Amino acid sequence: MRDRGYRVDIKNSALKALKKLDKATRKRLSEAIFSLSDEPRPHGVRKLTGSDFLYRIRVGEYRIIYQVQDDILVVLVVRLVSRSDIYRNLD
Repeated sequence: MRDRGYRVDIKNSALKALKKLDKATRKRLSEAIFSLSDEPRPHGVRKLTGSDFLYRIRVGEYRIIYQVQDDILVVLVVRLVSRSDIYRNLD
């Protein structure tokens, strides 16, 4: 068991996308994001095909794309996207 969890960082572009959403959706996504500090690879997580470091979790019709940096205990949220837009511009 870990004594401390992972730090969660959110890229500015993901934060901007989060702020554009309605309050209820924003709350659900925020809760899911910050739960990653305790369990960075929760049940239902998927590793993105073609990437060694990107994962996604599903929250309703939205997907949270993030990377886990185990060596420094950081989860970096890269994108928040609707299901239909998930694979556009992952750079």
